[in-house]
Amino acid sequence: MMDWIPIVFVAFKGLVLGTGMFFAIKWHYDQGKKEKGTEQRAVLRAGGMVAAAFVLSLLGLGLVTFVLGRVLGLDLTFP
Repeated sequence: MMDWIPIVFVAFKGLVLGTGMFFAIKWHYDQGKKEKGTEQRAVLRAGGMVAAAFVLSLLGLGLVTFVLGRVLGLDLTFP
C-alpha cells in the first residue's frame, strides 16, 4: 500500500497543475479575444512560452532534487 502513495500523489499533483495551467491559458486567451488590438497568435505564443517555461522549470527542479539526493547519499534506484 505504501508503494502506491507517491504514485497517486504525483499523479494528482500533475492533474491539478495541468488543469490550473489549462484554465490560466484559457483565461488569458479569452481576455486577448476581448481586446480588439491583440492578435490571436500573440496570445497563443505567450501561452506556449509560459507552458514551455513551466516544463523547463519542472525539469530543472527535478534535476536539482536528483543531484541533491545523490549528494546526500540517498538511494534513488527504482525497484
